[in-house]
Amino acid sequence: MNREQISRLAHADHPIAAPLDDDAVRGLLEHGIPHGDARVLDLGCGGGEWLLRALAAHPQLRAEGVDLAESALRHAREAARARGVHERLTLHHEDAAGFAAAPVFDLVIVVGAAHAFGGLPPTLATAREHLAPGGRVLVGDGFWEREPSPDAVEMLGDLEPLPTVLDQVVAGGWTPVHGHLSSRAELDAYEWSWTGALSAWALDHPEDPDSAQALEAATVHRDEWLRGYRDAFGFVSLVLRRTAD
Repeated sequence: MNREQISRLAHADHPIAAPLDDDAVRGLLEHGIPHGDARVLDLGCGGGEWLLRALAAHPQLRAEGVDLAESALRHAREAARARGVHERLTLHHEDAAGFAAAPVFDLVIVVGAAHAFGGLPPTLATAREHLAPGGRVLVGDGFWEREPSPDAVEMLGDLEPLPTVLDQVVAGGWTPVHGHLSSRAELDAYEWSWTGALSAWALDHPEDPDSAQALEAATVHRDEWLRGYRDAFGFVSLVLRRTAD
């Protein structure tokens, strides 16, 4: 079982691949989408849930998503057809960091994918290349709420404290116009959902050759979360505009 399969199963009960509840997602999209006929791009879209919700809420909106996971894009296509928004959705099977398109998007979404671009500053620089004048970026990334243990740093990488994250944003020429700090309830609900969905699938499919691996992945992830980074990790989502556009 590869990482793509594990991710698909783990997010079955939490299609937004970030610690955000439905109200938070709705609010972030409301602040990020400047008008009803906007064009929206999601870099690292996965199963496309951000785009599907934006399309459902705005009948004139058009959206594009980019991801390397073919199974996630296939799910996005099927879900878009089921929701009746497939004609306004375009999906690209390629590396989001190298995606080339005209700068025509009113909103660029990069949530939980900054690692694919080498960190937050290069993520914002890439997003800017796709923005139409006056466009906005919706970015979500982890940060350290308190001093992490060495094990936590090994698991999640060299994250920064929240003030440093905001300093990086401002230094890059951006102004936050809306923000959301994920609550402890959102963080825990996401982790329980992730490990729970994967564990449930393994228990429901005991004869599947991948069952044992899925259960082990859920157990390892749960142990890393509870004993490794739970008390130090936070998640911030920001809607940004260029300071001088």
